[in-house]
Formats: sequence, structure tokens, C-alpha cells
Amino acid sequence: MGKSILITGGAGFIGSHVVRRFVTKYPHYRIVNADKLTYAGNLDNLSDIEKCSNYIFEKADIVDKKTIAALFEKYGFDGVIHLAAESHVDRSISSPDEFVHTNIVGTVNLLNAAMATWKNDHSGKLFYHISTDEVYGSLGKEGMFTEETPYDPRSPYSASKASSDHLVRAYWHTFGIPVVVSNCSNNYGPNQFPEKLIPLAINNIRNNKPVPVYGKGENIRDWLYVEDHASAIDLIFHRGTPGETYNIGGNNEWRNIDLIKLLCRIMDQKLGRPEGTSEKLITYVKDRPGHDLRYAIDSSKLQREFGWSPIPDFSEGLEKTVDWYLSNTLWLERVLSGDYEKYYDRMYSGR
Repeated sequence: MGKSILITGGAGFIGSHVVRRFVTKYPHYRIVNADKLTYAGNLDNLSDIEKCSNYIFEKADIVDKKTIAALFEKYGFDGVIHLAAESHVDRSISSPDEFVHTNIVGTVNLLNAAMATWKNDHSGKLFYHISTDEVYGSLGKEGMFTEETPYDPRSPYSASKASSDHLVRAYWHTFGIPVVVSNCSNNYGPNQFPEKLIPLAINNIRNNKPVPVYGKGENIRDWLYVEDHASAIDLIFHRGTPGETYNIGGNNEWRNIDLIKLLCRIMDQKLGRPEGTSEKLITYVKDRPGHDLRYAIDSSKLQREFGWSPIPDFSEGLEKTVDWYLSNTLWLERVLSGDYEKYYDRMYSGR
């Protein structure tokens, strides 16, 4: 067996796509997926590769320092791809403490375990921290986030991710731990938990339920297909320069309301409904506190250095996503637990 790689949060949305890619593309690597299996972590996401000889799952909470240290001692990891995080802005507003513990304390536990294991031998080692464009704050109508954009987080979620980014870089400068950081735009695609905008809308339209849109739907996001993100992570892990930051974006800016209307048209076609049927489900709700107006990522560094590029046609990626959810209704039903329904009611009812 070649490299031993720890992927945290590998049962989650982005993590499961990264785990699958590494397990199938690098059979000589030992891939250890450590996930707490919270509401957003689902082993059904990896049922197709769970019996692969180079794949191991470990149920673990990165906040548990002893458990993390034991994993490093057991497997002697050469690399870490750190995706485990509390990631939904709305949840960070209602429960900020959880984001501090997981995103900050959990990241420090991983860094300390890597430092203790690698000691002064950093040859072939790498700690890769996956972050978000939300750490940069909000843009006006012009401009894009670059790797040099100053941090200006606006929510407990983005503030906790900004803190973890700073800590990762501090371990590089202070202790020499080889690290890379990437900041990505909004992901979409198969296996995403339906609290996020696109799968939430798909599921609600499927069930003829209201589709909630914050404010007037004028907030703008850059959308990145999850498989494109996974391919970028692969490139950065293998070819990235320690100490560097890489922005990953889809070159694909959409107002929320325009995205939802496109999704409604696609859903009408897929479900055989008269055009305009799904659009009638759109329901405007009170905007959330501190809602950033616009995100846009400049990923030219990644494209220039590694020749990476995202899927060129958003409607193609969106259709692939819709097809997956409509073909995997059992997956949806399994993840939509009573706890999720309570959360949904709390976040969107009465707004």
C-alpha cells in the first residue's frame, strides 16, 4: 500500500465525492474516511465503494482529541484532506457554538495530531484544508475574490472557517507543517443534503411544496459542480505548493431567483408538468441576518498552474443534478428525518 490518506467528513456531500475519486483513481493509496455521521453525513453516499480493499471507514468526531490522535497512531497518515465542518449558514445563526467547536477546535486537533506524527520529517506529507469563499465577505456588483482578498467574514459559519484557515497557515509558518488551503464557491450536485438551496428546491418542487427564497432572491452566487471541485482537490493535493492558497470557482454567477426559475423549468420538463407550474411554488421569505449580497471566485491561478477548468454549461450540471435526485428518491426519504423536518419548520416557517 502506498500513501495513507485521511479524509475527514468523507461521508458528507463534497467529501463523499472526494473519497470515491481517490479510492477508485488511486488503488495503491489507503483511504481512511473519518466522519462523525451527523445529519449531513450519510454512508449511503459511498455504498458503491464501501467494500473496496483500499477503503476504510472510521466513525470519529474531530473534536475528540484522543480519538484523532489514536487514528494517526493507527494509520500513520502521510496526508490529510480536511473537509469535516459544520457548513450551513442558517444553522450557524441558530447554533454558533457547534461551529466554533467543530470548525476551529476540530481543525486544531487534526493539526496537532499531524505535527506529533510527522515530527520533523515532512517529506511527502501534506495537510490540505478545504475552506469557503464566504471567508472573504460580500462583494458589490463588480470584482471577484482572489487569493489575496482580505478576510471579512459576516456569519458565525464564515467566521469559524476564517479562524480555521488562519490556524492552518499559522502551523505552516510557526511549525513548518506543509499545508495548502483552498477556498471554493457554492457547490451543487448529487448527494447534497436538502437544506441547501438546490436540493431543497428540487425536493419541494417534486412534492408540490413551497420553494422558499430569501428576500427578493437578488443574492448572487458562483455555482461549482461538485465533481469539478473533487477534480480540483485531486490536483491541488498532488501538485499544490505548500503554503499556497487556491481559489476554486465555477465561473458561473447566478441570482438566486434566476437559478430557481431555471430549476423550475427543468423540473417541469422532467416531471411532465405544464411549463410555469413549478414557478408558482416560489415563496419569498424574510431575509436571513447578515446575508452576503454577492460571491464570485477568480480561479485563474488554479486554471493557469494546473490546466483545470469547470463544467462550461450550468444547465448541463443542473440537469445531471435533477436527474440524480429524481432517480434517488429513496435516498432523499432516508435523509429527511424528523429532526430535519423540525429544523426546516424552525428556519422557514413564519418568515
